[in-house]
Amino acid sequence: MPDRETVLAALDAVIDPKSGKGLVAAGLVQGLVVADDRAGFALEVKASDAALYAPVRDAAEAALKALEGMVKVAVVLTAETLTVSAPRRASLSPQAVDQGRPKAPVATARPAHVRRVLAVASGKGGVGKSTVAVNLAAALSARGLSVGLLDADVYGPSLPTMLGMSGKPEYRDGMMEPHVVHGLKAMSVGLLTKADDAMIWRGPMASQALTQMLTQTRWGTEAEQLDILVVDLPPGTGDVQLTLVQKTPLDGAVIVSTPQEVALADARRAHTLFQKVETPTLGLIENMSGPIFGRGGGEAEAGRLGIPYLGDLPLDAALREGGDAGVPVVVSDSQGEIAMRFAGFAAALVEKLGL
Repeated sequence: MPDRETVLAALDAVIDPKSGKGLVAAGLVQGLVVADDRAGFALEVKASDAALYAPVRDAAEAALKALEGMVKVAVVLTAETLTVSAPRRASLSPQAVDQGRPKAPVATARPAHVRRVLAVASGKGGVGKSTVAVNLAAALSARGLSVGLLDADVYGPSLPTMLGMSGKPEYRDGMMEPHVVHGLKAMSVGLLTKADDAMIWRGPMASQALTQMLTQTRWGTEAEQLDILVVDLPPGTGDVQLTLVQKTPLDGAVIVSTPQEVALADARRAHTLFQKVETPTLGLIENMSGPIFGRGGGEAEAGRLGIPYLGDLPLDAALREGGDAGVPVVVSDSQGEIAMRFAGFAAALVEKLGL
């Protein structure tokens, strides 16, 4: 398989038309990722040079595809967007100012053969969002639904560990086949890269990774529709979240938070994002509730925001142990207290989503 140095050498043989240097020497190769038989990077240029560099992008893709053992190549041409400083903004017409603003995302189409898409989000990392997403998906599956689980946290994928998955997905007819584990159809960028790789990606690369997993995974077929795709989002309100709402209509979102104010403040931001893109927040779940982090903050915040409060989850070792072992507690202890709480969350969401 091509190693990183081989890839860099191939890209440096492609000439930057402005500087006359190779792409690497010119500093145009951003967020390069090399993993076994695939490679990708972002080619970042000024907006006025986008047309000039389109052939360069094609040449870079061709150079990578020519390497022995290279199967999948992704080169994203991204242009710097216009920004307007505050003093200059005051002197411009409203029309000119609007040209410097990013446009609101407009959803295109949901993934093929998927009935509903549910996002699980948090404004802050470390609140147990992925643990909730995995067990919630398992609880939905326990109700007899066909459930998919997409790990959209491209910088820190955790589903391979939490579901005990390994090995690259198979490709068939141009589509990736999701892993099927614990009754769930699952896909994660962690299956496409080495386990210890650092995802040093600029926004366009992360967005493309999400788009590929969302649209090029065979979640369902005409004969067997996927009832619901649960998307485990990364924390925050950045590129990946905006790409998701741009690429597919979301039927709803669930926000996960701990009872602490520092986490609840970020949960408000997540709710604000969904409001702006007209995605209903179907509920808030308070995780790690109990004497250590406190309790009741999530319920009070849901009341302030005017969104449903789905319930709380105690700080329980079984949840952590299930994630580490690759077997969600909803599967390993289906009649236990934690599983029953997730069953309640799932029942409420099924009703809200009309499933």
